[in-house]
Amino acid sequence: MKKVVLKSQVPDLAKLEKKMSNIGMAFSPAVWQSERIFWPSDFRPGMNQPRLVLRTEVAQTDQPATYYLYLKRHIEDSGLDFVHMTTVGDYAEAIEIVKQMGYREAADVSRQRRTLQLDGHTVLYLDTVEGIDGVFLKLEVEMLEEAPVDAVRATLFETLSLLGLETFMMQTYAELLAGNTLQPYYLPKPV
Repeated sequence: MKKVVLKSQVPDLAKLEKKMSNIGMAFSPAVWQSERIFWPSDFRPGMNQPRLVLRTEVAQTDQPATYYLYLKRHIEDSGLDFVHMTTVGDYAEAIEIVKQMGYREAADVSRQRRTLQLDGHTVLYLDTVEGIDGVFLKLEVEMLEEAPVDAVRATLFETLSLLGLETFMMQTYAELLAGNTLQPYYLPKPV
């Protein structure tokens, strides 16, 4: 599936949650997710190479974890992410498969995630990432074939603005955990 993704650091979580409450929306309870991110052995940033991610997810502590394997490929020129995901029955075997394919572990991201489904194609995530200060709002839109990417991005920028946010970021959580400085960009002004 093709997605357009935007993230923004949330300067005031209470203010954001109040805005959401005022329009009758609330995020789900938090789930814990741990993602082991693997890159091809010849990975270079900006080259549109696919990453493989093994995710462990715990929704309730008295229930067993669920494991997912997904492939994510960001296409710089278009701004699209190609994402394919499946559940995994044997986590250890999945890691061995990924390593045998020539991928190397690049990062481990652990977070608390709350979710809000806006419509059939748009999801908001509220992430608190271990090792990174602050809370982040991540917006994901599953692309419909007829929708132009620029129009979808403009709608996401508008959504961030309506929620009282002024900036967005392009960096991944893995990049921030690797020591890269958060580099926010101001939202474009509406025309």
